[in-house]
Parts: sequence; structure tokens; C-alpha cells
Amino acid sequence: MSASENTGRVTASVNTLAGEIVDRLVAGAERYRVSVSRGSLGELLIDAGAKAAGGVDAGLLLTEICMGGLGKVTLSHAPGAAKWPFWLTVSSNDPVVACLASQYAGWSLQHDKFFALGSGPGRAQARVEKLFEELSYKDRADRVTIVLESAAPPPKEVVEKVAAKSEVSPDKVAFVYAPTQSLAGSVQVVGRVLEVALHKAHELHFPLENIVDGIATAPLSPPHPDFIQAMGRTNDAIIYAGRAHLFVKGPAAAAKELAEKLPSSTSRDYGQPFAEIFKAYKGDFYKIDGSLFSPAEALVTAVETGETFRAGKIDEALLDKSFGG
Repeated sequence: MSASENTGRVTASVNTLAGEIVDRLVAGAERYRVSVSRGSLGELLIDAGAKAAGGVDAGLLLTEICMGGLGKVTLSHAPGAAKWPFWLTVSSNDPVVACLASQYAGWSLQHDKFFALGSGPGRAQARVEKLFEELSYKDRADRVTIVLESAAPPPKEVVEKVAAKSEVSPDKVAFVYAPTQSLAGSVQVVGRVLEVALHKAHELHFPLENIVDGIATAPLSPPHPDFIQAMGRTNDAIIYAGRAHLFVKGPAAAAKELAEKLPSSTSRDYGQPFAEIFKAYKGDFYKIDGSLFSPAEALVTAVETGETFRAGKIDEALLDKSFGG
């Protein structure tokens, strides 16, 4: 059984919905080329791209798991960048919960040499991050799922922490993991194109309760064996070619202001492949201007007036430079 609360109304349980997708991944392990096992505490471990081959299909399901089952993720041919014709499209009619309460990689999980940022619906049950002081959504399910951008499964100390904070036994916790360099890993990072738009809207203090729907798209980035280059490409797919369309309530002037401030080009660090920016800051991720992490182009529709505002544009030259095109 599960029950979830969101601004006083009962909402779908992200862990229950994601659990159904986890079950599909387990049942189709051979078809999706993932490896399924149980850890020492009984936790479910799904390798989607570390030692297992994984692939694009596994990455699509991984992204939907990250979104707590409240997002739809598809891959299709799309215009927008001549050399990179295949694009991920991510949509959600509950984008604040799907993206911020679930998909956002905000839970720092570490023990000894292991470190990974946890994303996925388990965050909405544990609610240990400061962000949840502003998000009213609270999940209460009998099993939880965490996604890790990692080449290794979590040690038992991390498993115990997640289980304890989520108030479930370790055998009711699933960890799905894949490194950024893998196909599944790169898909799920590019699949954050809508999430970064929501996160930036939050940073801009746009009232989250006024965001009623959202859809975003970005080109599928080719993987790279080097972590820095792989991370750079997945970020550049969003920063230089991502497009997000948000549908909002409230005054048209607020929608217009959001559209103007949302694109990545508003950042002081805009203009180089992400891997070069990362190296320029000597690998200190937190020195990079946070406003860079947003789509290249934004559309915001004020649903109560019917007006749409747009800003930003795709930069094909920088995308080609990053992707090696």
C-alpha cells in the first residue's frame, strides 16, 4: 500500500509507479541487457551499464524510473541539429513532482571511497534534502527506488542509510545504477532536460505551484569512454541544444520574465563545451555558474491568456564541437 500527499491532495505514489517500471526491467533483464542481483542486505541491484551492456532502451526506462513514473520519455527523429537527428523528448503533466521531488540528483550518498548523487523516487520518501522544505510532496510506499550515476553498486552502509531514511527494510530498496560513460547513463542524463528547466525556474523563485505541465527535448549524445568528456557531452546536449516548453498559470508578465531568464545563454559561463568549462574550474563543479544548467531555448505559455513567450536558441556549432561532429 502507498499514499502520497501533495499540497493537501492525494497524488500518485512515485515509488509505486517507478516500482512497476523496475519490475519490467527485472522481468526483461535479458532483453534490456541489464544484470539483476541481490546485495548482502537483500537490496535489489540493477546494473544498467557498468559491467552490463545496457543500452538506449534501458536508458529510456531508467529515465522514467528517475521521474517516478510521472514522466514519458521517447526517442524520435527530430529537426534542430543537422548532424544529430535523434532526440529524446521528455514530458510530464506533474512536472514539479516528477522532476524536482523525484528526478533531481540531490541526495549525496557516500561511504569511504564510494560517492554518488542519488536521484529517483526514493528521495521523496526519505525527504532528507533542504529542497523538500519547499516541496509539499511526501511519498509513503512499501518499497523505494534510487538511481545512481555510478559504475559500482552502493556499499551496505549506503543501503542501510537509504532504507532507514525511507523507513523500509533493505530488501524493499532497489538501486539502479549506470555510469555516465555508458549508453543508458548518457540517456538518463540527457533525459534531465525538463528537470533542469524546472530547477532553474525554482532558482529564479518562480512559483512552482503555477507550473502545470511541461515538455522538453534534447539530442541523444554519443557516449565517450572518458568520464569528463562523457559528462561534458550529456550536459552540452541540454545547454546548447535543449528546448523546454512550460505551461504556467498566473500573469503573462511573469511567464514572459521566466522565458527570458530560463535559457543557458544567460549564464556567464556559456560559450564553451562543458568539459572545457569544467577543466577551467579545475574540476570544482560548484564553481560553475548554476544558471548554465538549463536548456538552450525556452518557451513559456501563459495558459490563462494564451500567450507564448520564447527566448534563447540552439547553438549547432558548439554542439558539433562537443559531440565530435
